[in-house]
Amino acid sequence: MKLLVLKETAASENRVALTPDLFAKYQKLGVEIFVESQAGEKSKISNAAYENLGAKIISDINQILPEIDIIISVQRTEIDLTKIKPNLVFIALLNPTFQKEKVSALVQAKISAFALELTPRITRAQSMDVLSSQSNLSGYVAVLEAVYNLPKVVPMMMTAAGTISAAKFMILGAGVAGLQAIATAKRLGAIVCAFDVRAAAKEQVQSLGAKFIEVKSDEKVDGVYAKEMSEDYKKRQEQLLKDTIQNQDVVITTALIPAKTAPILVSEEMVKLMKTGSIIVDIAAVNGGNCALTKVGQIVEVNGVKIIGYENFPSHVAADASKLFAKNIFNFFELLVNKENNSIAINHEDEIIKATLMV
Repeated sequence: MKLLVLKETAASENRVALTPDLFAKYQKLGVEIFVESQAGEKSKISNAAYENLGAKIISDINQILPEIDIIISVQRTEIDLTKIKPNLVFIALLNPTFQKEKVSALVQAKISAFALELTPRITRAQSMDVLSSQSNLSGYVAVLEAVYNLPKVVPMMMTAAGTISAAKFMILGAGVAGLQAIATAKRLGAIVCAFDVRAAAKEQVQSLGAKFIEVKSDEKVDGVYAKEMSEDYKKRQEQLLKDTIQNQDVVITTALIPAKTAPILVSEEMVKLMKTGSIIVDIAAVNGGNCALTKVGQIVEVNGVKIIGYENFPSHVAADASKLFAKNIFNFFELLVNKENNSIAINHEDEIIKATLMV
């Protein structure tokens, strides 16, 4: 089996789909590895580091495409589809909700394309759950970006010159990213509160030492993901956030709904209520954003409030993000391999395959 690692082309993408620590595991499965030149450069992995482990560095991938059985990437899907081998396997973040045309082109080319972000939240798939591994890093990065841009210190400080009060952080959405944001902010000494529509989130938030703020309503959400709420709930939620946001120094928004545009949680009116010098970090920016004033890929300032809308938070810690991402891909790849003869054998009845294979 011949595997090609693509170099990412998106300006905001610094990750790579294969890190050196996984070479031996791929090779044990009979995989011959080809790496597009400088694929790991932004993750601080040189061509030489790959070559020393037995990879072949490719400057022009079109020359090798007809021989390739498997392609892995982080987000890149652009390849010459006229040169590929029949039944090519392609594993990446395909973003099928917002990139329907690109995904459709892969499917029409008879490629077995797997969208890693659709990996189901089941126990057996935890080691392949790329959303969790990368969201965890997003939460961490979001807090550090907020602290860097905040014009005050985070922890309470008692000095001879006086006392500085601790910064107040509000985290909207207590999933993987939100919980890491809470934990990181708490470690820095912030006073943290958090909001989530899911009933299960309250205990998780409180276990990290943060205050859970909740809407007084009989409407509850069970499970891992958030969902669209009723109009009555949204009105109550809006009032709760208006009352709370005025006193916050930092607001970090992390709320995503699968296969939908991110819900607006912070309105323009709420931004105007915030203190001058406060910060909003919108982790959901790439899917439309949770703040009405977020500009994707930019930092904007409105009424003295900075709104940070980076489209790729994990890329800010690309070395570790790549390690985790690459491990997720390898664990998924193992599902596709018949280990008796080291060949691709896709089990279309497998729950994980069904969820991720584009058809």
